[in-house]
Amino acid sequence: METTSRTATHEVSADPGRKADGYLLAAFPWYGLDEAFTGPRWLMRVGTAADGTVEHGATGHGTEPTIKAESPEDERFAVVVTVASRPVRRSGDGTGVLEATSVSTAAWLAGSGLLAHTWPNRMDRSLRQDWLDQQTMIAWELADDLTAESWSELMLPVDGVPTPFCYRESEYGWVLAGASGGDGPDGVLLGAYGRGMSAYGLGFSAIEDLGAYEG
Repeated sequence: METTSRTATHEVSADPGRKADGYLLAAFPWYGLDEAFTGPRWLMRVGTAADGTVEHGATGHGTEPTIKAESPEDERFAVVVTVASRPVRRSGDGTGVLEATSVSTAAWLAGSGLLAHTWPNRMDRSLRQDWLDQQTMIAWELADDLTAESWSELMLPVDGVPTPFCYRESEYGWVLAGASGGDGPDGVLLGAYGRGMSAYGLGFSAIEDLGAYEG
């Protein structure tokens, strides 16, 4: 699929005192749930290319998920992943080529993000990495074919405009992916994942003030 390589970007945690720093370096708008959501909002991480260019990041809504939770089913959260919409291009140092991003990129990041916060209740912790590796490969394969039967279409508003998303559910939660802003400079790819909060009825909008996510 046309997507960034799983090893092409790496996640960077912002300084605890200035969580928004990494987000402010992005050359694209960040997205989150729209004003209809009135619960807690929080920043997560940004992903950068080898040259330091911000490629993607995520914003959280609801209860911050943790694999240490006694009852993960009781967690209610939705995470919105924003991915820069980019064509095939040369790396910043001129030594290689970076693949194009696509809706599949957003689907992959959302799927792997959900897995990172999932803990099968009956699984021994010593087996978790094997399970995670296996499920991550499955998520990659699912994101590679968004026309497969495992995906359905869900229409949700983005900046007030009805927008089609690819959507799927699993025993661990739900994942969706789509695009916003067309091919213009403000165009981004959107992914989302969550548990305990229904994806139906959600809306997305560009974030005007990151301060709302800094607690």
